[in-house]
Amino acid sequence: MLVAVIDLGTNTFHLLIAETNAQDFKVLYKTNVPVKLGEGRINDHIIIPAAFERGINCLKNFKETIVSFQVEKVKATATSAVRSADNGKDFVKAVKELAEIDIEILSGEEEAALIYEGVKLSGAIEELSLIMDIGGGSVEFILCDTEKLIWKKSYNIGAARLMQRFFNSDPISDQDKNNILAHIQEELTDLFTICKYHQPKTLIGSAGAFETFAELVNSAKNEKIDVAAIKSYAFNFDEYIALSIKLINSTHQQRVEMPGIIPLRVDMIVVAALITNFVLGRLKINQLRLSTYDLKMGILAHQL
Repeated sequence: MLVAVIDLGTNTFHLLIAETNAQDFKVLYKTNVPVKLGEGRINDHIIIPAAFERGINCLKNFKETIVSFQVEKVKATATSAVRSADNGKDFVKAVKELAEIDIEILSGEEEAALIYEGVKLSGAIEELSLIMDIGGGSVEFILCDTEKLIWKKSYNIGAARLMQRFFNSDPISDQDKNNILAHIQEELTDLFTICKYHQPKTLIGSAGAFETFAELVNSAKNEKIDVAAIKSYAFNFDEYIALSIKLINSTHQQRVEMPGIIPLRVDMIVVAALITNFVLGRLKINQLRLSTYDLKMGILAHQL
């Protein structure tokens, strides 16, 4: 059976088409488009007209691709930007009318559960771990081991939200950094409480910013990593920390010139590094892994 998975993220819309049978799958086509649905007023719970239109046009194009592959089943899900927007349901209705795609709006808990399924499929979970998925609108945390999901929660502290609210300087000022970190500390109180009890040993970053971290770490060593060809990757912790400090202290233009950062992530990568470093330091974790499998692969796993 041919299955299409569409993930409507706050920053990026993803389309994945796979051939599936009862136990396995083969990815035939994969693309993503920087729609920036959360642009401008995500903290006001609004999808602005320009972003609304970009989203519709992108999904019309996805529909054409799906038809050309003669896909038998389509699963489209929307996350933080749509579920928190006052006009999110209007967007879903417009997509149904104009692109003939049915969208399911996931709750934060459902999103976290599917991220876990995707990461589990990658084989990245080798011990008691904390999975972190940094999106534009929300960040999901999943505490798990090799056997089971222990605890999960979604927080509205995504990179686009924090950037629009706090990131007002170039390079980011100490004041802006402190405002972001104070907000994260306040929001993640229950995460730190549960992790103090379970004490996870590894932080697993789910795709997105962590793929960029991996590309930049390897670029600094004049090595190239093909994230599209791997399922997981173990960071050298010191190399990651050195990179993250460089990113946080850099100007916008310096990041533009770094090979490995896509335009969409040039500023958000600073926020992603701040969140990651704060969680690593607060939980005293010094092992970091990347899972290139994320929400999309979790949805695909459910279709098998």
